Formats: sequence, structure tokens, C-alpha cells
Amino acid sequence: MEWDWDFCIQILPQLWEGVKVTIQATILGTMIAMTLGLGLAIARRSTNGWISRPVGFFAELIRGTPLLVQLYFLFYILPDLGLLLSPLTAGVVGLGLHYSTYTAEVYRTGIDAIPSGQWEASKATNLTARQTWVHIIIPQAIPPMIPALANYFVAMFKETPLLAAITVLELMNQARSVANYHYKYVEPMTMVGLFFLAVSVPSVILLRKLEARYAPTDR
Repeated sequence: MEWDWDFCIQILPQLWEGVKVTIQATILGTMIAMTLGLGLAIARRSTNGWISRPVGFFAELIRGTPLLVQLYFLFYILPDLGLLLSPLTAGVVGLGLHYSTYTAEVYRTGIDAIPSGQWEASKATNLTARQTWVHIIIPQAIPPMIPALANYFVAMFKETPLLAAITVLELMNQARSVANYHYKYVEPMTMVGLFFLAVSVPSVILLRKLEARYAPTDR
């Protein structure tokens, strides 16, 4: 079987459309995961059990079920309940919701690492809870968490092919469509693998640099 370069050039525009959707879904999903994850982490620390327990149950429920099941629920079940989402919207929400429960644990670990004296000093200076979180706790907790958060970004990127199950025309779905139409699978699937490698390998290298930069140092 010979590699068909002309076919690769022919299908490149269609695959590029899938690339753009893949990147869009990853970036938007990451924004949701990072923002919602921080909210979940703070809510789980609440001394009010009516807040912390339901949030904890929700997080365990999401982590305990596969992402694919959650995508099916958002896209196929919610319309029966009166909420209709476009394929891409359902995919982005699904990715963001699923990974927010994991980023929440990263945030929780970083927040728990803040010395108790920081909290006591904030109370002593009469800072409000909001001021304490915004100006004292979060600025100190976030930097050491960057490598772990970036790792989930890479993981989310590699899971975007699951969005094909809800008809999102991301890269894998575009490649499969091309392959089925032309009955040629080697070129499109190989190009998909190369694209994911082209993003994943530099991301891993960047992660290693982040880990080295933010690694705790002995005092």
C-alpha cells in the first residue's frame, strides 16, 4: 500500500476544520473546568453542610461516571427534559464539567497547603472572606498548581475524539467521514495521530519545564 500525498493534500482543508473545532472545544472546556473547579473547591471547604455535602456528592458523581455517558446525557437526554444544546455546546459543557471535578481536587490540595497562619493573619487584619481569598489565599495557592492544571488541559485535548459520539465535527469525526467516503483510512487516521502528537509532545515538554520551575524547594 502506497502513501497517497495527493489525497493528503486533498483532504487537508476538511481535516483543518476539524482541527479548529478540536482546539476550540479544548480551550472553552478548559476555561469552564478551571473556573468551575475553583468554585467547587471553595464550596467544599464551606462549614455549612448544606453547601459542602451536595457539592461533594456532585463531584463524586461526575468523577464516578464516564465522560462518554455524561456527553450522551447532555446531548440526548436533556432535550427530553426541555433543554436542547448544540453538539459543540454539549461537548464543551461535558468536557468542562467532567474535568472541573478533577481540577477542584488540585485547587483543594493547593489551598490546604497554605499555612494556617495566613488565615489567622487575615482575620487579625479584619479582611473579609472575599478579600482573604482574592488577595491572600488564591495568589499563593495557584502557582504551585499550574503544572497539574496544565496536565488536565493536555488530558482534555486528547479526549476530544469522544465528542464524535455526539456528532461534533472535531478532527476525529472529520477524518472518519473522509475515510468512509473515500474508503481510504491510512492517510486520514495517520494525519490525525500526527496532529495530536504535534500538540501533545510540546505540551509535555512545557509541563516538565513548569514542574521544574514551580517545584517546591527545600528551605
